[in-house]
Amino acid sequence: MKGCEQMYQTNENNAQNSFSVRTDLAIEARELAQQNAQAADQLEGVDVETKEDPDYFLTHVRIHSEEGSRLMGKPKGDYITLESEKLKENDVECHEKIIKLLAENIRSLVNFGEDDCILVAGLGNWNITPDALGPKVVSKILVTRHLQGTLPEEIEKTVRPVAAVSPGVMGITGIETGEILKGIVDKLQPSLLIAIDALAARRSNRINAAIQMSDTGVAPGAGVGNKRMMLDKESLGIPVIAIGVPTVVDAATLVNDTMDRILGEMMQQTEKGSAFYQTLQSLEQEEKYQMIADILGPYTGNMFVTPKEVDAVVDRLANIIANAVNIAIRPGVTMEDINKYKW
Repeated sequence: MKGCEQMYQTNENNAQNSFSVRTDLAIEARELAQQNAQAADQLEGVDVETKEDPDYFLTHVRIHSEEGSRLMGKPKGDYITLESEKLKENDVECHEKIIKLLAENIRSLVNFGEDDCILVAGLGNWNITPDALGPKVVSKILVTRHLQGTLPEEIEKTVRPVAAVSPGVMGITGIETGEILKGIVDKLQPSLLIAIDALAARRSNRINAAIQMSDTGVAPGAGVGNKRMMLDKESLGIPVIAIGVPTVVDAATLVNDTMDRILGEMMQQTEKGSAFYQTLQSLEQEEKYQMIADILGPYTGNMFVTPKEVDAVVDRLANIIANAVNIAIRPGVTMEDINKYKW
């Protein structure tokens, strides 16, 4: 499994078995940072804008200082997250609305000219359904770079050169994703890389129900603890837009959230001031994390959980993201135009 973006870890000690919360979503990193900052309304160096609609909730997190980056555990930049339960449903009308919104926000992250070549990379393992989002999106991208010089002049002027690749994962190719993409970028000289990847979340209700876009690059495998070459402007020499959907949640994180709910319910049912109540109240997060790690370690290891309907949902999400990318990189193209093409 490959995660998009750098994972955010709360790791207050360096014990070998310490528990860490894994998430690739900036909105969740912000929630965790606010908890650590004693629920401060505003984190220093972090701006947040929200937009609510009956069909979705849009959050724009902007990290603009080193202090904000440190608090969030993420690079400086813009993170736009669209949340909607309808992403998991077969609601064509709502999906078209979301596609247009995604396309607008993708264009807002970076400026590119009409003639600029764009490379789309689908990261992940196409043999594992929760990690196959990137390759599935790439299979639906309208590639046109190979058509340059073969079209009538009046048509060629309207066709942007677009290339797409699914580089696979290191376990299949033996080559780091970053090494493959670096070689392609050096050869093709594109103006922009759009990378699509599967993410890890800490909240189960966000699984397959959120799409994050950012201009900070991609850390392949970060969401599940793999350390790989960072894909960003510094390493590749071109801007990188990352698009991802959380398809898995860490099992230990899921258990931790369940424990929080159980302990909260027990405190409500326990007489205040009693010895048991004081024991529950004094139980610190670090102790709970350590307990989870000790109990789950021998049985689950690095286990991640995904919904049973993930195969159908990933196909649906791949269509949504591919259509949004196709429209974003071709401002003159509409959904009607896209629907004329069959993949």
